[in-house]
Amino acid sequence: MGRALQQARIAAGLTVDDVSSATRVRMAIVHAIERDDFAPCGGAVYARGHIRTLARAVHLDPEPLIAQYDAEHGGRPAPTPAAPLFEAERIRPERRGPNWTAAMVAAIVVVIGFVGFTAFKGGDGSGDAKSPVAEGTKPATVKSASPTPRRLKPAEPTGEPSDSAIAAAPQDKVTVQVSAPNGRSWISAKDHNGRMLFDGLLKKGQSKTFQDSAKINLILGDAGAIELYVNGKKIEDTFRPGAVERLTYTKGDPVAG
Repeated sequence: MGRALQQARIAAGLTVDDVSSATRVRMAIVHAIERDDFAPCGGAVYARGHIRTLARAVHLDPEPLIAQYDAEHGGRPAPTPAAPLFEAERIRPERRGPNWTAAMVAAIVVVIGFVGFTAFKGGDGSGDAKSPVAEGTKPATVKSASPTPRRLKPAEPTGEPSDSAIAAAPQDKVTVQVSAPNGRSWISAKDHNGRMLFDGLLKKGQSKTFQDSAKINLILGDAGAIELYVNGKKIEDTFRPGAVERLTYTKGDPVAG
């Protein structure tokens, strides 16, 4: 395991100091792991974490190394079984159907009353053709209110910001956009005080933008997979695939230091 990590680090053009700065794993622990000495890690859990971190920094798949470590050092501890969950039975109220008998009785009473009332009015000799009952049977005309059409607010245009948006950066600062359109690469970015702005893997299709008042220091693990835009201009340098590049950019016309 240690030799595989060491060879991958050398192939990537990285020193132990570079890997230690990128991963925040102490140099003494990096040296020890490359000698297959995991005692300084402080336990199996920390050893697995260090192996995974170092493997990603030198572009190795960490899973085979973790599996080899588990095979040589007793394996991963068995997970604690989860406690069973019980769901309380829900008591649903009994649904009752409508009382059709009472409804039928009420309807019969209404019909009988209407027939009797009609027969009584038919025997009346007043001859008034426009009785209140007749007038009451006329259906009332109700005008339905026409629905008011709703005006839909046009949707706001959406979309990812274009690369030209970086051109709006302040002139008194240095702005660097790092994109990975052709593959993935480990990158490290620091400001003029040496403060770490980003340290990790930039996957294919991702991009990061960094800004500082004086300068940006970059380390590109695979410069051939990277495109750079500095202060609104695309850097046309042709980086070789797999090459490690250390670059510094300042304000004004982008010139790599």
